[in-house]
Amino acid sequence: MLRKLLSCVKMSGVSRDAPVGVQGLQKLSSWMCPRLQFNRLRCYQASVLVLTYFTYMTYHLTRKPISVVKSVLHQNCSGLTPPPGVRPADDQWCNWAPFDTSDANTLLGTLDSAFLFSYAGAMFVSGMIAERVDLRYFLSLGMLSSAVFCYLFGLGRTLNVHDISFYLLVQAGAGVAQTTGWPGTVAIVGKWFGNAKKGLIFGLWNSHTSLGNILGTLMAAEYVESDWALSFVYPALVMGAMGFVVFLFLAPDPRHVGLNVDRCSPSRQTHRSDSEEEPSQVIVGDQAASLRPSRHSANSAPYQEDSATEATALLGRRASAGGGAVSLTRALAIPGVVDFSLSLFFAKLVSYTFLYWLPLYINSSTHLTPKQSGELSTAFDVGGVVGAALAGLLADYASCPALVCAGFYALCAPVLLAYQTWGAASYALNVSLLVLAGTLVNGPYALITTAVSAELGTHSSLAGDGRALATVTAIIDGTGSIGAAVGPMLAGVVSGRAGSWCYVFYMLIACDVLALLLLLRVASSEVSRIRQERRLASPRVVRIE
Repeated sequence: MLRKLLSCVKMSGVSRDAPVGVQGLQKLSSWMCPRLQFNRLRCYQASVLVLTYFTYMTYHLTRKPISVVKSVLHQNCSGLTPPPGVRPADDQWCNWAPFDTSDANTLLGTLDSAFLFSYAGAMFVSGMIAERVDLRYFLSLGMLSSAVFCYLFGLGRTLNVHDISFYLLVQAGAGVAQTTGWPGTVAIVGKWFGNAKKGLIFGLWNSHTSLGNILGTLMAAEYVESDWALSFVYPALVMGAMGFVVFLFLAPDPRHVGLNVDRCSPSRQTHRSDSEEEPSQVIVGDQAASLRPSRHSANSAPYQEDSATEATALLGRRASAGGGAVSLTRALAIPGVVDFSLSLFFAKLVSYTFLYWLPLYINSSTHLTPKQSGELSTAFDVGGVVGAALAGLLADYASCPALVCAGFYALCAPVLLAYQTWGAASYALNVSLLVLAGTLVNGPYALITTAVSAELGTHSSLAGDGRALATVTAIIDGTGSIGAAVGPMLAGVVSGRAGSWCYVFYMLIACDVLALLLLLRVASSEVSRIRQERRLASPRVVRIE
């Protein structure tokens, strides 16, 4: 039986490296539908998109509960009815120790920092490990580890743990485990889709972060007022189950299932192929003739491959397959990596401050309950879905990701100020401004961490080395994660000491402006490239009298 199975797998083109579930499905289809014909590449690409989508959705599903549970770990006890035996002078009776102090916001910010700093530090190492191991095992182990740490946080409520060091260690461990998600999923999608137009694909695919935030918020809000331990337990169970599915069915590389994805696609920095170059028009008297410049002409310079400069299009770059994992210094030398990384530092600072503090801000600035505040905060993530798709579509159309990001940044600052000023005026206005803010905050964040990272990971300066995807992704997302760690920590300190959330919004607006300034150099290079393309696209006219 085993020999028959192996021969069937061999005939189908699926190697022993294929996941066990894929081999089983292949055998089942050969028995039940031996004459079934379908496009195997498209089928596998669809399955990879779906599996990686739900994979990273569960990563964010387990990140979100802490932001919802904050509102019950420390709350205003004056509006609640105390149980019998509570001293009248005790104004912290409803809070969970050790967060039953006046500086609770600082302690809650420390929890976020424990997760995010460990996440940022481990991300650089995780990206290099991902280049050298089987990504299916890498993701499966990371998902199971993340599920365990999420479960442990909820277990603290069940076991009545009040030691801050326990929660800090759990958050730090969760941060390390969560670094397996982003480099692994982006590298897998990049391998399966080659150098196709990734902006819209990645924009739609990147909605998994917002969907994970929405589902994580709703799941946590359902139990936050009754038993907040379940706010962590159920997301952990979902992630563990999804990790098992990934282990069974996710094919991390086309070669594992006997396929090959062509990574060479026409460059989009010119909109015509080499054989369709616009001829120069030479007018001799009343007669017109066309001359097509030959790159092999004795009077012309030898043809060279596209040089790696900031003026070169990031989306749609020609890339060659093959090669081994690249070093950290070589990845940093790729044009645009440092610029986008530093810009993402401030973009993720803003995004993650909303991620971890928005439900508590809504609860403190309105009359909504913790559950209602968590549900309202999902409007920000709904805007994130729109922003990711819109930014990807615009980047595909214009081939100028830096300009697209700069436009989003420029519009974001006044929207944040408007939300801080008028957001609490009415429920409808709160929802509208949250959706708009989510669109403008998460649009560039999604574009940089997906399409831009994938294109930079196959940049032509790598000279055919196409396996820098995970390393470049880890550098960009790791740098952004440092900002994500700093933002929630500063928000806790500023809101606690200043006694007002308006200073937190001023900080976020300043960070948004800095993210814009850091991309101006790349954006100006893209403007220069567009002008040069337009000049080259127009036919040259030479009149000889």
